Amino acid sequence: MSATPNGNHTSAEQPEMPLIEHLLELRNRLLKMVLAVVICFAVIYPFANDLYLLLSQPLRDLLPVGQTMIATDITSPFFAPLKLALVLSVFAAIPIILYQLWSFIAPGLYAHEKRLAFPLLFTSVLLFYAGAAFAYFVVFPLVFGFFTAIGPEGIVELPDISSYLNFVLKMFFAFGIAFEIPIATVLLIMTGATTPNDLAAKRPYVVVACFIIGMLLTPPDIISQTLLAVPMWILFEFGILFGRLVNRDREARAEPDSQ
Repeated sequence: MSATPNGNHTSAEQPEMPLIEHLLELRNRLLKMVLAVVICFAVIYPFANDLYLLLSQPLRDLLPVGQTMIATDITSPFFAPLKLALVLSVFAAIPIILYQLWSFIAPGLYAHEKRLAFPLLFTSVLLFYAGAAFAYFVVFPLVFGFFTAIGPEGIVELPDISSYLNFVLKMFFAFGIAFEIPIATVLLIMTGATTPNDLAAKRPYVVVACFIIGMLLTPPDIISQTLLAVPMWILFEFGILFGRLVNRDREARAEPDSQ
């Protein structure tokens, strides 16, 4: 029998794989991940400039007539779209990357673990994309509207394209990771690190922590902080709900074994 990472053993019909074969399989999986990113980059890069214009649309729509974005570095017009294309390539390849990771660890899982692991991986991809979409369609218009309206009278706003890209990528990752809270909550419950009742009892502390994280990961304005903290709290509640369902399924499966 082969051992799983947590020390459990798989079924006897799966023979133990030598270490060298494990390393070779891991190398092949990593090469496929890199190849997926490279292929996505080759497809996306020709449209990098158009994609940057699309990405900057929420800010450009709010700039006064006659004002536009600028490049303060001579290399920015080249490297900003290049960086965007590379990041979008990784975003686009995430399903393939997670599938390769799943294929590598799946042989070491029990049947009931496989039944839960793949939906969790699939859901985590959707939640990450949902977080990025929420940032683009909901957060950006409100945040940029706030910043463009609060400036002193007579100040001309000419946002730098590289600074803008760094800002929005930070926001994408912040909201994408924040939307993974239900997955993290379910995993904590599945591993026995905590229980739904314990998490529910710590709800006031979680709400405070959500606002602290929102303060650290977003610009210093109450709008973006609230728009990150409130969804985090709601997603935490969903995590507790799904965690209760996982516990109920586990208890139902354990009852026949105890009889």
